[in-house]
Amino acid sequence: MPFPIQRPRRLRRTEALRGLVRETALSARSLVYPLFVCPGTNVKEEIRSMPGHFRWSVDLVVEECQRANDLGIPAVILFGIPEKKDEAGSGAYDPDGIVQRATRAVKKARPDLLVIGDVCLCEYTSHGHCGVLNGGEVENDRTLELLAKTALTQAEAGADIVAPSDMMDGRVARIRRELDAHGFNGTPILAYAAKYASGFYGPFREAAGSAPQFGDRKAYQMDPANQREALREIALDIEEGADVIMVKPALPFLDVLALARREFDIPLAAYQVSGEFSMVAAAAERGWIDRERILMESLISIRRAGADFILTYFAKEAARLLKC
Repeated sequence: MPFPIQRPRRLRRTEALRGLVRETALSARSLVYPLFVCPGTNVKEEIRSMPGHFRWSVDLVVEECQRANDLGIPAVILFGIPEKKDEAGSGAYDPDGIVQRATRAVKKARPDLLVIGDVCLCEYTSHGHCGVLNGGEVENDRTLELLAKTALTQAEAGADIVAPSDMMDGRVARIRRELDAHGFNGTPILAYAAKYASGFYGPFREAAGSAPQFGDRKAYQMDPANQREALREIALDIEEGADVIMVKPALPFLDVLALARREFDIPLAAYQVSGEFSMVAAAAERGWIDRERILMESLISIRRAGADFILTYFAKEAARLLKC
């Protein structure tokens, strides 16, 4: 029998050929850069478990945002480390809170850079949970009121998008009502729709000082064993008014991401979280893997699974590589 006529290797012979038929594209325009903002002036404090990433004071985070934007990155998401914490997480919805101050400063310096405000209480509560406690459990409906206040103060400060990450039931609808009632009906909501109770968040919790002081978050974040439940969570957020949906973490849940892409037509994001970054960074530091190749391969895999854009700590590094 003669050799088959079809030879797939023909289109793999050169980089030009491979690029011509490449199915998935990655660009700096599809990346969002997460940043941690802290009190003080001229503060740049490296995060031990996330080498190359820092807690920035407002003055310096503005400069870092400008550097990212100059690389073609269109958006940042801001996480705050407040001056003090309390039971109700009041720093989250303080009109002069750390994220609100940083948002105003960044928008003044770079009006066209999109600023996303993370809407959650965990960085601001003394107990480290994502809402108000009642008998050791997070009380869903009381928490909604504080999340709505947080989203409103962020929008008032100039945030282009608000992103509830708390996983409380009904939060998208409550935030939408609050924004609309105060004239922010044009502010989109990026919902952390399928956010899993994951071990991959460890470095972030060090960076933000947001680890729970007792227990865990399994009563409100999703069980990693569940896939169908993610579709229900996403559908509910869309019904409540979410403009963009997100799956978090990214790489351990590519199946969920791909399923969400098939089921829903609205924009879809994925968060390549701190643990994903730190594993690559640590292995590369030991010479076990090729850092640049692995980071680009991981980002392509997230895009291939269906993400329209990716929140990633590799944003600046990837943007530089994409310019080469």
